[in-house]
Amino acid sequence: MIKVVTSEERHTSDRGWIHSEFSFSFADYDDPSNAHFGCLLAHNDNTLMPQEGFKRHPHHDLEIVSYVISGTLKHTDSMGTEQLLEPGTVQVMSAGTGVEHSETNPSEDEPVRFLQMWFLPSQRMLKPSYTNRRVEAQEHLNRLCPIVSGQGGEGAEGALPISQDVTCYLSHLESGQKLMYPQHEDRRTHLFLISGHIEIVCSDGNFNLKPGDAARIRKSCDLQITGTGSETAEFVLVDLP
Repeated sequence: MIKVVTSEERHTSDRGWIHSEFSFSFADYDDPSNAHFGCLLAHNDNTLMPQEGFKRHPHHDLEIVSYVISGTLKHTDSMGTEQLLEPGTVQVMSAGTGVEHSETNPSEDEPVRFLQMWFLPSQRMLKPSYTNRRVEAQEHLNRLCPIVSGQGGEGAEGALPISQDVTCYLSHLESGQKLMYPQHEDRRTHLFLISGHIEIVCSDGNFNLKPGDAARIRKSCDLQITGTGSETAEFVLVDLP
């Protein structure tokens, strides 16, 4: 089964200081039929206004992945971490037994746009941890670059660790370029298009995605992903149980 969730079908939350597009139930958006996709609990497309942000608040037993698209994001937490995250940077915070953190926009005039995904951990009450890395352009040009993985081993070199059996890939796909991805029966795939246009071809048919669209896939098939349109497409692909 392949389900395309269009950008317009996401829930929009605009509180002035932050604009968010929720792919799943979150905060004031409650839809029992759209609560999660496997262990993926949240996928939020956030834009924080200058000098605004989330004040320090607690979490536990969550794996939180953030990816900065544009602008600068400041992260601080109760583990003593203080980081400025530039575009192309991914971070993983394992909340475990409990951690407090804040995410703010330190800029005086530029918004920051970032994706944030919440996953259930494979085990509860783990020791909290934090990691980040900058993903260089050549790493993900016309290929699927693993940026976060709980699987380890060959094919996940350079990926940040996460306490769950998931792998997050990042790709910039030029127009006309193609990628193949084998989708297995016992796995799920969540693909979110950040910018540009792509076509997904599989045994279910052809699916065209525009910015903000997502595909949720649960079937055994080979996916062909092609960059379409005039600009390079940027997307994240998440493999999960």
